[in-house]
Amino acid sequence: MRNEEMLLIPGPTPVVDSIYDAMASETRGHTDPRFVEIYKRSIERTREMFKTDGEVFVIAGSGTIGMEMALVNTVGAGERLLVISHGYFGDRFIQLGKAFGIEIDVLQAEWGQQVAPEEVERQLSERTYKAVTITHADTSTGVAADLDALVPIVKKHGALVILDGVCATAAMEEDMSKEYGGEGYTIDVVLTGSQKAIGVPPGLAIVAFNQTALAARKELGHIPAYYCDIENWIPIMHDPSKYFATPPVNLIYAYDEGMKLVLEEGLEKRYARHTAYGRGVRSALREYGMKPLAEEEVAASTLSCFLYPEGVNDAEFRAALAGVGLIVAGALAHLGGKAFRLGHMGNTTEDMLISAIEKIGEALKDVGQDVSIEQAVNRFKEETASIVQ
Repeated sequence: MRNEEMLLIPGPTPVVDSIYDAMASETRGHTDPRFVEIYKRSIERTREMFKTDGEVFVIAGSGTIGMEMALVNTVGAGERLLVISHGYFGDRFIQLGKAFGIEIDVLQAEWGQQVAPEEVERQLSERTYKAVTITHADTSTGVAADLDALVPIVKKHGALVILDGVCATAAMEEDMSKEYGGEGYTIDVVLTGSQKAIGVPPGLAIVAFNQTALAARKELGHIPAYYCDIENWIPIMHDPSKYFATPPVNLIYAYDEGMKLVLEEGLEKRYARHTAYGRGVRSALREYGMKPLAEEEVAASTLSCFLYPEGVNDAEFRAALAGVGLIVAGALAHLGGKAFRLGHMGNTTEDMLISAIEKIGEALKDVGQDVSIEQAVNRFKEETASIVQ
């Protein structure tokens, strides 16, 4: 990669040269048949990734646009939404829902933990909900949702499953054809962005609706949206030569190349790689006395939040890492100054992560911490040895 720094934050993530090269291709008109063919192919690759029989949308925007599109097309004003929150980004559905007059109830986990399935079962037994939002991997905490436990509960009670895959898609399984313990017990909507595990620069919202979610949109009739109304986008997704809003031509080039790389690696192999990288990084940094906020059984494959050992100043530590070309992220909300977040997803490589572990160890030594870099690197290698290169 020609990147000058290792961008190991929860997103954006490192971009490989072939994606940069695609993005730098000549800008063409959005109705040019050559561009239309690329846009069409990227949509089909998205459909293949999600394995959906419904509709997929690849549009200019961000994960937040995806969240809004998911909600406004499925849940109407006065209808009830249950938010399962494992951190800051789960909570964002609260304000989004309120903006559209949706009635909101929230189940919030203590940061670093999961909402218990029993709580979800109890809440859904007490009230009727149109939909339930689940953040697959919360970027603030590094906690992953247990879809095998949650989806069957939600579907049993007749609600739609809206999955926020912003920090999980292309790294953690989001198979919309998969039945979770019952006929029709599937994920109904998945939303994501281009800049996380897909490994493309920021600027695209990617959303998938299954047939059940599409039917919910029909039932709503008029909705308080224009750009985010999927009915305005469906004709474009079927035939990108048509016009609704100008697509980001060069970002579509980049996204098409990114999706090619995702599918060429193979989804199952990609999931295994991310799982191993996550375990490896957490095992390595434990050797430094850095405790992951999320215990291993609930930890996401894509990023981790680490609590500092006593005596480490957050701003100075991250500045020292930036000085040697490693960019990590601070923690959010009440964890600010007490922890940092490290992304290990997308186009991130084994060599990059080993280098990051070494740089983190050196920075800790510089502030007087007694750590073994060799031992930490060996722990990473042990956890990732099973990956087929």
